[in-house]
Amino acid sequence: MDIAWLGEPACADRALTGGKAAALSALVAVGSVPPGFCLTSTAAARWWPRVAEHVAEPEGLRTIVAVAYRALAERCGEAAPAVAVRSSALEEDGASASFAGQHESYLNVVGAGEVAAAVVRCWRSGGTDRAVAYRERHGLPPTTAGLPVLVQRLVIADASAVAFSANPVTGERGELMINAAWGLGESLVGGTVTPDTYTIRKADLAIVARGVAEKRTMTIPAAVGTREVAVPRFLRLAPVLDDAQIRATAQLVLDLEVHCGHPVDVECAWRDGQLALLQCRPITALPR
Repeated sequence: MDIAWLGEPACADRALTGGKAAALSALVAVGSVPPGFCLTSTAAARWWPRVAEHVAEPEGLRTIVAVAYRALAERCGEAAPAVAVRSSALEEDGASASFAGQHESYLNVVGAGEVAAAVVRCWRSGGTDRAVAYRERHGLPPTTAGLPVLVQRLVIADASAVAFSANPVTGERGELMINAAWGLGESLVGGTVTPDTYTIRKADLAIVARGVAEKRTMTIPAAVGTREVAVPRFLRLAPVLDDAQIRATAQLVLDLEVHCGHPVDVECAWRDGQLALLQCRPITALPR
């Protein structure tokens, strides 16, 4: 199987679709997960030898991607939807290794040819010195031949958030924490912006602490890919999330923790008042 769709049973098979895609596929019923498909470990293993030989586009790859991309366009109701192309390593987003920042991700990719090229770049990123060293530190095999890749409709976010179902600063399990910034989540997860921070009591979703930061930069879509720009002055000191959005985000995180059975680290996005779930993984370390 070369392609597995989010929400379908095959996509929840971690050995086939990797940690990120399998986790999201299993959570379609819990949160609003944007539609997408995964190029599986089977597809990756087939084309990896040609990728390793630095073939720009292995024969047959564009055809497979084009068929899936057209199907995604139909699901999205758009002729050429913008997508995010992200790695989904077999061990990614697991309890012992998150792989955060180890492989490349490509946002605002449009067109089947561009998606196929981004898939190849994702596969190659699994063989970088950084990724190989990370695998060695975690006792994982060095192979990149089975690296699935997730292609998912891009949420052009008004605001993005990273949320934790336990306080990552104090280790308090009775609190959850939300970090939020304007625009796409790239500046937030990349650490180029100081986000707002909200602390919520889990028992009643009361907001017990609110830190509104001066947010100087944000990531937005460009003609190709993304770019980082200055936040408009009137938004720099404005709260990213209102109270209703804070509580809705907190409720999603609580639901995910209950569903998964362990503390979770969640990425999500707000667009036109709608909350989308982008990623959910275990919190790999908490202060004692």
